[in-house]
Amino acid sequence: MEHLHQQFIDAGTLMLAGMVFVFAFLGLLVVFINTVLVRLAEKFPDVVPQARPQPVKKQTATSSDELSPSVVAAITSAVSRYRQQHNKLK
Repeated sequence: MEHLHQQFIDAGTLMLAGMVFVFAFLGLLVVFINTVLVRLAEKFPDVVPQARPQPVKKQTATSSDELSPSVVAAITSAVSRYRQQHNKLK
C-alpha cells in the first residue's frame, strides 16, 4: 500500500512540474512574440489607405426594378391563403 502511495506522489509531482514548465514556456513565448512584433511595427509601419471619394450614382427607377401586377397578385393571394389555412389551426 505504501508503494502505491509513493507512486501517486511521484505522479502528482511530475504532473505539477510539467504544468509549470508548459506555463513558463508559453508565457516566455508570448513575451518574445510581442517584443518582436513591436520592433517590426516600428520598422514596417502599416500603410493607411487614402479614402477616395465615391462618385454619387443617381437612383433611377426602371421598369426592371418594379414588380409586375401579376406577380403582386400572386404574392397577395398566396399570403391570404396561408393566413386562412393557419388561422383555422388555432
